[in-house]
Amino acid sequence: MNATKRNVYLEDIPLDDARKRFFSALDARGMAGPTDGETVPADIPALGRVTAMPVFARTSSPHYHSCAMDGIATHAQATFGASERNPVILRLGEDAVFVDTGDPLPPGLDAVIMVEDLVEVGDDAVTVIAPAKPWQHVRTVGEDIVATELILPENHAIRPADLGAMLAAGVTRVSVRRQPKVAVIPTGDELVPPGRELRPGDIVEFNSRIIGGLVCEWGGEPLFRDIVRDEYEAIVQAVRDAAAEADIVIVNAGSSAGSEDYTSHVLRALGELVVHGVAIKPGKPTILGIACGRPFLGIPGYPVSASLACDLFLKPLMARMLGRPIQKSPRLPATATRRIVSTPGVDEFVRVKVGEVGGKRVVTPLARGAGAIMSLVRADGIVRIPPVAQGVEEASAVEVELLRDPDEIANTIVVIGSHDLILDVLASHLARDFPGVNLSSAHVGSMGGIMAIRRGEGHLAGVHLIDEETGEYNVPYVKRLLGPDGFILVNLVHREQGLIVAKGNPRGIAGFGDLARPGVAFVNRQRGAGTRILLDMELVRLGIDAGRIAGYEREEYTHMGVAASVANGAADAGLGIRSAAVALGLDFVPVAKERYDLLTTREFMESPMMDKLLSVIRGDGFKRAVLALGGYDVSDTGKVVWQG
Repeated sequence: MNATKRNVYLEDIPLDDARKRFFSALDARGMAGPTDGETVPADIPALGRVTAMPVFARTSSPHYHSCAMDGIATHAQATFGASERNPVILRLGEDAVFVDTGDPLPPGLDAVIMVEDLVEVGDDAVTVIAPAKPWQHVRTVGEDIVATELILPENHAIRPADLGAMLAAGVTRVSVRRQPKVAVIPTGDELVPPGRELRPGDIVEFNSRIIGGLVCEWGGEPLFRDIVRDEYEAIVQAVRDAAAEADIVIVNAGSSAGSEDYTSHVLRALGELVVHGVAIKPGKPTILGIACGRPFLGIPGYPVSASLACDLFLKPLMARMLGRPIQKSPRLPATATRRIVSTPGVDEFVRVKVGEVGGKRVVTPLARGAGAIMSLVRADGIVRIPPVAQGVEEASAVEVELLRDPDEIANTIVVIGSHDLILDVLASHLARDFPGVNLSSAHVGSMGGIMAIRRGEGHLAGVHLIDEETGEYNVPYVKRLLGPDGFILVNLVHREQGLIVAKGNPRGIAGFGDLARPGVAFVNRQRGAGTRILLDMELVRLGIDAGRIAGYEREEYTHMGVAASVANGAADAGLGIRSAAVALGLDFVPVAKERYDLLTTREFMESPMMDKLLSVIRGDGFKRAVLALGGYDVSDTGKVVWQG
């Protein structure tokens, strides 16, 4: 195989057409139908499994006439006419027998009177003052289940209650659909197993666990294969071996058009390539086909692309094999807090944070890189932008597919504004102290946070904006942009801002003036961030033209993003907080101490959710955790520093 030969996309197929082509090819060969059945105990091993055939009762339940109460069993006829004026005396052993709940009804008797309804109880007789009805308080044979009755239909996912019903009906073994076995083959010279010491160029292989986890979640059995190098023959052999054991074969990575992307060539050699290239973003280079008589998926190597491709193609395939409908997540209307740009001609799937603010459901887009695995972790939902659209405008209506329970969304405090590492600490302490209450933060800068509060799109905004004229933090901006009434600032911390530089400060950077030196590479924060405003103010004060700073236009949205750029050598310096430098073992040149506040409305300040949040913020445990990060002062933490 010529290693320099490059793949080309056969087509850029619309999503619905790609699915139709794939499943039509599988149906033509009988590959997408339900799996055969296997027998398992009608016990915990059957939980969640799908019935391969109907389940019928072998015995009735109850299988005898059962007393339903503690009391006496009697002839109903013997009590007829009983009243307070005309009590009836029943002779024990002749007309009545004491019974407990669950006892067989004695032969010849047809009613039970509760012990609470007996007026007098003697050694040889009892007195009743009300007649009993025939079969009163008696569970007759088959009252719940009749022998031969249908207990569960075919293609039914077995629940805990179903286990009880089967066992009660005498069913001890049940036929269930065999779980589809899905082989996951990771490929790539750069991949290394988790836990190995990493060298430059190494990438930890974790996609197989994401895919395998989805397989388990959807009712299948993942078969994890060893990492395969980017060698054509090695991948061919790995697919052959996997197909001999699995129902579905997945090759992860190598589906694009690089010189070492062999997946499409392997598929052509071993079967039929049906689709190469789907008009979706992320996940465009997805490959679908048949290899060695098995459904085959070539999944892109980036984790977000891999996850989406599995959701769009693997999930419906497994549902078919299990004879089950596709389980769909709730889809609800929402409002976009920011403009979302998309590519025309493709179905774009944007992962978002979701919250409810003032009775309005709002979504904020997360980082959209196909390799941003934390967007999978942080996402509350997905917004699908159709091919005919060019994006979503700010404040426009969207439909969001929820990835979390709606009740969780309703119990989420939405923070939109400036980034700080302690927001993650706060979220962790809040979830620990108040299970079920969550904090969701989106990083759009201090100015973006203030505007989100003005539009009613967040409960809180992290802000640290210094006013150039007065030197005061936050209050002048809030008054200017929101007005003097109805808003409150609660201090979270005072923190150190400074220049984050490499360990040992090899460039000898001592202040803002050094950023304009030739050969010094800088990384900036995004427009509207308080850190960016501080930088610009200092450059004006020093008379430095921003155009002289190499990297001024390069933007990161978080302090950790700035620190990471310095740590990996992409920049020599960036302006950020001390805790970010400490976290990555970098040096720090302090330049300012600033006040970082939480901006909120008077209405939310009086809410039960804010009471819970303040109890955490003002707690000693949270403060200790913040101080341990370095670069923070908690002397005013939790104090109301201004209210309009």
